Formats: sequence, C-alpha cells, structure tokens
Amino acid sequence: MTAERIQAVILAAGEGTRMRPLSASVPKPMLPVADRPLAAHAADAAVRAGADELIFVVGYEAETVRKYFDREYAGVPVSYAVQDEQAGTADAVRAARDLIDGPFAVLNGDNLYDPAAIKTLFEDGPAVGAHRVADPSNYGVLSTEGGVVTDIVEKPADPPTNLANTGAYVFPEEAREWLDVSESERGEREITDVLAQVVAEYEVSPVEIDRWLDVGRPWELLEANEWKLDELGRDIQGDVHDDADLRGDVVVEEGATIDAGVVIEGPALIRSGATVGPNAYVRGATLVGEDAKVGHSVEVKNSVFLEGATVGHLGYVGDSVLGRNVNFGAGTTVANLRHDDEDVRFTVKGERVSTGRRKFGVVAGDDAKTGIDVALNVGTKLSSGVGIPPGETVTRDR
Repeated sequence: MTAERIQAVILAAGEGTRMRPLSASVPKPMLPVADRPLAAHAADAAVRAGADELIFVVGYEAETVRKYFDREYAGVPVSYAVQDEQAGTADAVRAARDLIDGPFAVLNGDNLYDPAAIKTLFEDGPAVGAHRVADPSNYGVLSTEGGVVTDIVEKPADPPTNLANTGAYVFPEEAREWLDVSESERGEREITDVLAQVVAEYEVSPVEIDRWLDVGRPWELLEANEWKLDELGRDIQGDVHDDADLRGDVVVEEGATIDAGVVIEGPALIRSGATVGPNAYVRGATLVGEDAKVGHSVEVKNSVFLEGATVGHLGYVGDSVLGRNVNFGAGTTVANLRHDDEDVRFTVKGERVSTGRRKFGVVAGDDAKTGIDVALNVGTKLSSGVGIPPGETVTRDR
C-alpha cells in the first residue's frame, strides 16, 4: 500500500519514569540527542519518509513539546492531541483519533529509527517495524510466514522468533475504529492489540530496521547521543581561540566559546552559549548543551551536559549525564569504571539493574550541586536539587 497521503502520529505524552531524575521536569522525548530533542529525530524520519502531517500526542509537560515543534516542523503541518491519562499506547493513539482521516503511521517519540527503514515502512503499509535482537523476551515478538506477519506475542518466556517489535507502524484508516481495546494485565490498552486485529484483516509487512534504539533509561540517552553525534560533520561557527586544538568531527555552534589550551576530540557538539576552557579536554561522544560550561582544566569524556550544566574547575566527568543547571564544585571527580570490570549497575524505579556498560558514571538531576573535592562513585544517581557537601565520597544514590 502506497498511500497518496499519510499522517504520522508521534507518541510524546509520557514522563519516562525509568529516565528519572532527568525526566523530572522535561518529557523524556524532549531530552537532547545531538542538536535536537529525541522526538525530533522520530519526526525527521517521518518527514523524510513522506509524512504529510505530524500529530504529536502530548501529556506530561505538554507545552515543552508544543513550544519546540509549534504548528509546522520541517515544512510539514503539526497538530496536537492530549492524552489525559497514561494508560497505554492504544490510548495515546486514541487521543489522536479525531485528527486521523486516512492511513496513518505511529512512531514512538522516544525511539531512534534508521530513517531509510521508516521510508520503506511507509511504502509497504500496512506494516510494522522489526529488529533482530539477541534476547527478544523483553519485547513484543513477531512471527512471520511468506513475508507477512502472522502473530505478535508480548514478552514471551519462550520467544518464537528473534524479531522484536520496534513500535513503528503503518495502519489502514479502518484501524482508527479499533483503538478501544481491552486493558492488558498491566492495566493498559496496548497498540499491539490493534496490530493483532490488523494482522487478522490485512497482510501486514514486517519491515526490518537494521538500527533501532529504544531510549528508556539514562545510559541509553548516552547511546543515542553516541549514534547521532557520530553522524555530525565538522562545523566551526563559534568563537575559537587560536591556541585551541579541535580534532575530527567537532561542531561549535555560533555563540559558543572555546578558550585557549582546549583540546576537543570529536565527535563532539558545543551548543550556542556554551563555554569550554581554558585548558579543558573534551573527548568521546560529548554534547555540551546550550549555556553549559566546561571550565578550567576540566576533562569530560563521552558525556551529555544539558542546558546550563557547569563543571567549572579542575574536575573529571566520564560517561555521565548532567541535568539542567547542575553545578559541580572544583575538584569534583566522577568514577566511571568498576575495579572488577563487571557491568556498572544503576537504580531504575527502585531496582539496581545492569547498564550493560563497563563504563558509566553519574546521572545528576536538574539543579543538583556538589561542593569542592567531591568524589562520585560509578552508577550514582543524584536527585534533582540535591546538594553534596565538600569533601564527600558518594557511593549511594542521593
């Protein structure tokens, strides 16, 4: 099915509780990935695939989404639907039902997709995006036969295939009337139940997406930035001192300042209003957000600084995410590698889980602050607004 017109519904209503504390005041789909919010990458993929309209489903901190995308994005009109309760993906799409008037796509606003595969998805609809994973038991799993989807099972103990559902769909217009599905065991109405009904009525194509990332937890925000920063070229627009050394794919936006003695090894993005140096060292896939500051003799490796985050003097930050207006005092050091070389663990919704990463440092919520000479252990979470006194060694979440 190649539709003459297709709308793209982008799900951006959730807070993202697994992303806390970073999502305490910013919707997870609006957290930064390279030079734009996470949801904007889904929107870009939809526009490149041929979407004629973008419909954002909003809820938590909805004005943040509305302010960024406004009424038009990348030349495509934008509409909004409000999901009042967080009751599942089918409920989210149902909130947009009155705006849908033809075949429609659904994309998760907190996922990164290979844009070329989304174009194929649009062309092959009805369709669902699939990605081969080593352990599909944590996903919806697709079964196929003869190039057609025959079944989908949610998080099976014994997966029939290794094809994970990526949360990317193209539905016929009729599916808008099938959104009143029953609640799942989790008390939510799931879009996969709608997909099952479409599978029963239509030939649904499985479109394999070679590269896909579900960005649900803080270390996955690092991974998302590693992906998208690596796609940037070199572009120097800001004020760079003659004695600075910028190596490889480094982007310095207009309004950013790079001082004397700085070394930056790309891929790295220094956003407008940010300052780096003097004598700072930035390496790995690092995003220094708007008005953020990497100060005198600070080393930053493979990290994300949100707007206004500051490490002013003589510190080290590795494999970490710093929320808005975080301020690390002079000499604050982040540990990012366990001595036993085991994967770093991190607290998600009260449970310590493996990040799957040998190196992972600290996640600091908005307005968190440390005094001078603070040491932060691997996998430490600092809550929004927390203050750490000078000289402390922090080995537990605060």
